Parts: sequence; structure tokens; C-alpha cells
Amino acid sequence: MAQEIKVGVRGMTCAACVARVERALKRAEGVEEARVNLTTEEAFLRLQEGVDLKEVLRQVEEAGYEPVVARAEIPVKGMTCAACVARVERAIKRLPGVVSATVNLTAEKAFVEYLPDTVSLARIRQAIREAGYEPLEGTEEARKEAPTYRKDLLLALPFALLTLLLAMGPMLLPLPHFPGFLQALAALPVLYAGRRFFRQALAEARHLAFGMSTLVALGAGSAYLYSFLVLLFPGLFPEEARHLYFEAGAVILTLILLGKHLEEGAKGKASEAIRKLLALRPKTARVVQDGEEKEVPAEALIPGDVVRVLPGERIPADGVVLEGQSHVDESMLTGEPIPKAKGPGDEVVGGTVNGEGALLVRVSRVGEATFLAQMARMVEEAQGHKPKVQELADRIAGVFVPVVLGIALLTFLLWLFLGPGLAHAFVAALAVLLIACPCAMGLATPAAIAVATGRAAEMGLLFRKGTALEALARADTVVLDKTGTLTRGKPTLVRVLPFGLSQEEALRLAAALERGSEHPLAKAVLEAAESLPQAQAEEVRALPGEGVEGRVEGRRLHLGGPALMERLGVPLPEEAKALPEEGYTPLYLVEGTRLLAAFAVFDPPRPEAQEAVAALKALGLKLVLLTGDHPAPARRVAEALGIPEVLAGVRPEGKVEAIRRLQAEGRKVVFVGDGINDAAALAQADVGLAMGSGTDIALEAGDVVLLTPDLRGVVNAVRLARRTLRTIYLNFFWAYAYNVVLIPVAAGALYPFTGLLLNPMLAAAAMSLSSLFVLTNSLRLRAFRPQALPSLNPAASS
Repeated sequence: MAQEIKVGVRGMTCAACVARVERALKRAEGVEEARVNLTTEEAFLRLQEGVDLKEVLRQVEEAGYEPVVARAEIPVKGMTCAACVARVERAIKRLPGVVSATVNLTAEKAFVEYLPDTVSLARIRQAIREAGYEPLEGTEEARKEAPTYRKDLLLALPFALLTLLLAMGPMLLPLPHFPGFLQALAALPVLYAGRRFFRQALAEARHLAFGMSTLVALGAGSAYLYSFLVLLFPGLFPEEARHLYFEAGAVILTLILLGKHLEEGAKGKASEAIRKLLALRPKTARVVQDGEEKEVPAEALIPGDVVRVLPGERIPADGVVLEGQSHVDESMLTGEPIPKAKGPGDEVVGGTVNGEGALLVRVSRVGEATFLAQMARMVEEAQGHKPKVQELADRIAGVFVPVVLGIALLTFLLWLFLGPGLAHAFVAALAVLLIACPCAMGLATPAAIAVATGRAAEMGLLFRKGTALEALARADTVVLDKTGTLTRGKPTLVRVLPFGLSQEEALRLAAALERGSEHPLAKAVLEAAESLPQAQAEEVRALPGEGVEGRVEGRRLHLGGPALMERLGVPLPEEAKALPEEGYTPLYLVEGTRLLAAFAVFDPPRPEAQEAVAALKALGLKLVLLTGDHPAPARRVAEALGIPEVLAGVRPEGKVEAIRRLQAEGRKVVFVGDGINDAAALAQADVGLAMGSGTDIALEAGDVVLLTPDLRGVVNAVRLARRTLRTIYLNFFWAYAYNVVLIPVAAGALYPFTGLLLNPMLAAAAMSLSSLFVLTNSLRLRAFRPQALPSLNPAASS
């Protein structure tokens, strides 16, 4: 069945744009009709059922226009297990105009991308409501409506113990046998404490979509109802079936409330990274106006305000230093413990800690625009993305509960007609219902992703997508950009070859010609000559594309590259001529046609690059150096670092094609670039890893962002991703193996050999413990420590 949708399209200016967008849309598979309206800036589409909207929108983007896509985070009340997650996702995805929907049980949120010209946020909320769950308006309401398991647990616990004492006390202690009606009365407050499960079970039944609440309500409710009927109408039951299970129903509900209470605490810890980030913002700020200072709430600051930050205080908002000198601790952003020097003109980030000097700062960004808020938002979004391994688990969970209900019914019927009788059949079916709750399945992935992305943020690693963790863990090839990634991105003078004068004299003369120039090669010469006496140059003239000429201390000198030497007819000795072939950028100082000196300039590897490369190799990864630089310097860097594969002289658009070729060979590629010039290559790779420095990074450039230009971050990103995937697999193994093994036990598979059935109370306890195991196993990722790598020998970088 075809569906009709409208897509807003930005960037169209004329009829040619309209035609281009229409052609692009019609190229997408499954588009039956496409009409574009320039006036309303909308595209009207008729699509075949099951069309991937992401692919349709990608065609618009590739044509050079921007499809209008809205994003929303909707807190959802009432989800308890993986089956709930699958049900909410299906309800949202069925709506025309929904591009993607990911539901996170740990965060209790639905992350939705949708076309606002086709479907409204109100309609999406209504779909969630129709599925039997309650969408909340925002974070504050979500916090207000959060399950109060602690309050209900405190109500249930004493009455459950009382019910247990009334039922079991006479067997263990010298107590009289109490009437069954006392047990029924004592268990009633416990049923009230567990009312949420019964309400949710009714909602699930109305929509014929069964989840954990159905299993719990059937288990505890049937135990109470069965016992109550035995009390009221004992003649309806054979003598051997006249057992009371009030204590079983009460203890079952109490154990599950205890498990959910502990889960809530563990899930809170899993998302603690976001709260930690936002808690770093100070509550107040000291604003300077007309020479006077007054304290105001930090949230009241606006761009342009000037604030004074005293030593030891946190900076209240992002801004630029106007006055003062200090060192600022930015470890909460970068993970690096060494404070950074700050002075006039330097940027500072809200939440970082000022060191020893007072600073006067002009505010540049506040509220949601601050770097800290962006970090928190990225961490939360990453926790909402769903890896492929979880998608399979959710599909399984969607059919799991109906299968369990079928197994419980079959167990009841088999034991009723083939076994000892009604009581035996009832206990076995009850145990099956309780032990099979799929809570652990629903928590297996989101809990691990939440902990891992939070821990990564504390180390200066931002995962923009939780899916990047799985892709990074499976990667087998790391492609590294050279300039600014493997190297400093700053040319350095590494060798001076003098001919007829000293090295110091050659440097002094060259520096006189270059003084005042902003060219990177000139800066390299000037830095090398900083400690030498200065010489004065006159009649200095730049020679575009060749170098510079001028008079220094009465001598007419030229300084430049091979092209200038060729024009001047300067003969070069072999050792000077060989510099380009050795990977250096050469500069030659000449007087007339006589060579006075040759200078070798090189962009050296970063100090940590060699050990980081060795660590990546030790992880079993293949390394490729990909650069637009000339082959000779690229090979020199590759040889210095031990990178076997080099692709040099590649233009920016060629980098994308190079990555595609590697992917065509079956490789899973991580591309590491600086996040500015490499945006297309970062997007093409299976994982794009953008390196930056503090607030200078392009946050939208890669799937993973390193807040410091330190290659050791790449090593730790891979290690954390692999450990997270192992944790997820272990979580799934526990969740599924637990059910595979214990459901048959609960059904009575061991009864013929032992004569014993699994007590329903033990089944409920085991179910809660399985969820707690998954959560505590995920929380172990908080103990992940960055790999300590030895510092590089400085001689190795020259």
C-alpha cells in the first residue's frame, strides 16, 4: 500500500532547483511520484510500502539541498522490558513521516527523527499512548513521574514478611496455625504496592502486546486468586490441591519491587556522566558593570557580559579572556591533568577551574549553546543510539513473551493431565511465568552503552553515536591523516647544511630575510634562530611562488626553494639536491649564484605518535597513512612510525574514493582526521574519528570526537569499544542462557529425577538477580582506565 508524505526542502531558489530535487527524489528506490513546490519549499512524495526514508532524504542532500528533519526526545513512562521497547518502536515507526525511532530502556526515552511537514510530535505521542505507554512532556515531568519503587517497596516489605510468617511460621517456630484469611488480609497491601504491574498488564492485554508486567501480574495475581478461591470454595478443589500461596504472591511482588528499585539505582549510575557534566556549571557569576561587581545567577548571563573569575573558581560560561594571566584546569573536557595557560584573547570554557590568577572574561555562549551543554547532549544522544546487536535482541523480545505464555499454558496442561494434579500444575506454570521476564534482555545493550559513553566523555572522548562503539570494536583497518593528526601540523627546521660559513651565521642571515613573514616555512626558520643575535635586512622583496630576496649587512641574498635555484642557475651539491627525495622541504640561501646554506624543514610526528601506532598494531589493526602531501615526506613519516601502507598525493575528494576502495576489499575502516578538511572522508568511513583541541574541534565532524590531538585517544577509543562489545555479549549470554536453562527447570524438567519443583518465590528472585547481573556487569565499564603509554624518545621525531 502506497503512502503519501511531504518533505520540507531548504535551499531551492529557482525552477532549476526544483527540477534537480525532483530528479534526485525519483532516483530513490520505491518513490512512485515526486512533485516539488518552490513557493512552499515542499516535496510531495508517493512511496511504496517499506521504503527507507533515510535513503530518500540522502538523495536530496546529495543534490545539494537540505531536507527538513525534526528530532525529539520523548520520555516514556511504563516501559519495563525489551518487549516494551520493541512495542513502542513499532508504534512510532508505523507512522508515515517517521525517519527513525530508537527507544532506550535505560534512559526511558524515545529518540525520534521525523518529517514535521508530514507527522506532528503530538501524533507521535498519541501513537505511544495507543501502544499502552505514557509519553511525558519533558525532563522535569519525567523526573516527577519516575517510578517510585522505593516507596512501594517500603510498603510491601513488612507485609510480605508478615504473610510469610503467618504461612511458614508454624513449620519453623512453635507457633499456632493461623487462619488463611489473615494471610489474605496481610497480602492485600503488597498487591496494592505492586499495582503498577497490574495496570500495565491490563494495558498490554488491551493492545494484545504482552510484556514483563503481564508475566508478573499473572504470576502474583494468580497465586493470590487461586489461594482466595481455595479459601472460599474448598470443595471445588481436590484435597491434594487445597494449598494456599498467599505468601508466594506477596514475596514475588516484593522481590520484583526490590529488583526494580535496585535497577533504578544502577540505571541512574549508568547515566551519571551527563549529570556530572552539567553539575560542573557554577550557580552564580560575578558580573562587572560600570566598574562595579555584582553577583547574579549564572543562568541569567547573556553574551557580551563581562565576568570576573577569581583563583579557584569555576568559569561560569564560555567566553574570551579580556584581562589577566592564569592556568585553567580543563581536565573535565580533555582528561589531561596539566592546566593550560590562559591570557588575553584565549578562549575559556564554562565549568573549567581557574588557577592562580584572576581573569576578566567576556561571555560568548550561554545555556544550551555552551560547549559543556553540547558535550552533555552528545553523550545523551549516543546513549540513545542502538547498535545492530540490540536490534536483533529487540526483535526476539517482541515474540518472547507470547512464547513464554504459551509454554506456561502448555506446562499447566501437561502437569494437570499427566502429572500429580492441579496444585503441581499451578506451581510449575507460575514458576515459568516469573522466571522468564525479559528485563535483562532489554537492559543488556543500553546499560553498557550508557556507562561506556559516559566514561569516554570523562576521558575526552565523545561518541556522537552509540552505534560507533560497535563499529569501532569490529574495525580492522585504521586510516590516518598525516598533517595535524600524525604530525604536529607545524613545520620545524630539523637540519642546516652550511657551505663556507657556520650554521649559526647561515641561520642568522636567513632569519633576517624572513622576519615579518607569516609563511609557515618562515616561522620555522625564525623559531630556530630565536636565540641568535639579530641581523637587519633591507630592500626585502617577496618572490611569489619562489621565495624572498633582500640585502643583509651589505650582501645581496636570495632564500627560496628549487624553482628559485633553477631560475637563478645555482648549482646544487648532491647532499643539498637530495633533501626533497629524503622527505624534507628545502630552503636554499644563496649569494649571487653561490650556495651559502641548505635548510631542511619537516613536519615531525607528534611525540606520542610512535607508541600510539605500535599500540594500534598490537590490537591487531592494519594501518594506512592517507595524505594529500607529496610521497617523499609521507614515506618519511610512515617509516619513522612504522606504518606499512602509504597513500600520498591524494586530494580531499580522492580520500573518499580511497576509503571506498578499502571498504570494497571487505575492510572495516576507521578514518582518523582533524575534523575540518576531512569531513567527507570521516563520513564515508565505517567510523569517523575527528581529532581536535578543546573548543577548536568540529563537533559535528565525526562519529567519535577526541577533545585533544593525542593519538593515544584513538588507542583508548578502540580498547573501550572492544571491551563494551564484550560486555554486551556477556550480558546477552547471561540473559538468554538464564532463560534457556531455567525455563525448563521451572516447567518441572527435573521433577522426574528429584521429585522437586522450582519454588515460584525462588523464580522471582532469580529473575531479579539476572537483571542486576546485567546492570552490575555494565557498570564495571566505569573502571576502564586509559592505557599508559611510555613517552617517545625526542630523537625519534627528527
